Amino acid sequence: MEEPVIAAVVAMGRNRELGKDGKLLWQIPEDLRRFKELTKGHPVILGRKTFESIVSYLGGPLLERTNIVVTRSSTPLGINGPNVIVAHSVEEALAKGKALDALVFVGGGAQIYEAALPYTDKLYLTLIDDEKEGDSFFPAYETEFTQVVHDEAHECNGLKYRWVDLNRK
Repeated sequence: MEEPVIAAVVAMGRNRELGKDGKLLWQIPEDLRRFKELTKGHPVILGRKTFESIVSYLGGPLLERTNIVVTRSSTPLGINGPNVIVAHSVEEALAKGKALDALVFVGGGAQIYEAALPYTDKLYLTLIDDEKEGDSFFPAYETEFTQVVHDEAHECNGLKYRWVDLNRK
């Protein structure tokens, strides 16, 4: 049996900025649809703060996929259900994800991306041609992920961005 694939999905600005004050810096409807299409049916690893932000925005966890929430806390999340699993480290989350599926996604935030990057095989990037002030950033990836699988330009309300899929070299 092949080793499961670990893939990170991320939208970032020119300086690898992701968010500020627990919120995404950009809301691009087509990109949110892409995230849903890519991750649907597969486990998604999320940090607690990112998970709570999603619950606040959507009114519940991500549907049609298992939410694996990484938290250091022993306190329950307050959101339970068959599609929510708690892990206490990225390594534990990856092991739980691999036990469920041959494709496991990492959905953020910044600390989770950084901890998972050494284990990640593929990046699904949305590279936004814009700069905003952020307080969370995606780690440097350019030297490890050099194989371009897909590169497609888009525009939304004057905002230019590219979907770039990369494999680890």
